[in-house]
Amino acid sequence: MKVYKCIIIEDEPLALERTQSYVEKVPFLHLVATFENSLDGLTYLSTQPVDVLFLDINMDELSGVELLESSNITCQVIITTAYQQYALKGYELNVTDYLLKPFTFQRFLKAANKARENLTKNRAGPLPEFIFVKTENRLEKIMLADILYIEGMRDYRRIHTMQKSIMTLQNFSELEQMIPARLICRVHKSYMVALQKIEAIERGRILIADQRIPISATYKNDFFERIR
Repeated sequence: MKVYKCIIIEDEPLALERTQSYVEKVPFLHLVATFENSLDGLTYLSTQPVDVLFLDINMDELSGVELLESSNITCQVIITTAYQQYALKGYELNVTDYLLKPFTFQRFLKAANKARENLTKNRAGPLPEFIFVKTENRLEKIMLADILYIEGMRDYRRIHTMQKSIMTLQNFSELEQMIPARLICRVHKSYMVALQKIEAIERGRILIADQRIPISATYKNDFFERIR
């Protein structure tokens, strides 16, 4: 089993102790260092390889957000904070997960598993640039960066891209196997959306290219976990 190096930057002694105890329970995590201030943690990150960083937000001298904004952090970052209002900022900074204190071990493990999944995908190599889908009597090339969303229409799926729409008999399961999960997410029995193309989310609907796409209860929790 692959074991990943992690560090904790946390200035609250009790919170640091709790996070450290959680890390020790996860067999694929190895805690190599803890820091009570972000400057010391940043110095360590600049010289030592780390796979996962558990980072508090509210700290003196340099906050967790300021650390991420001012540094080239390439490891998986899991934010730990008592303040919900930083969730959107965390999403903008592309963090792996956002743990709201006090979090349970079950929630912590979910975040750790997400980091491991991302690290495994990263080892698999760069994302493909395109796929080929069956349409009529030919295979048509689709650039992944151009996909907006995919719509189910009875026996067909319509792939909406920035240039055109393409009809295919390939089902959602097949398309999910073809397109990396980092790029697309199922949000309804009849829809998949490109995560990078989401413009807004309002009242249970996703806005992409002037289209409002519903989020069903079946896929709601997974979708919001993905974008958080």
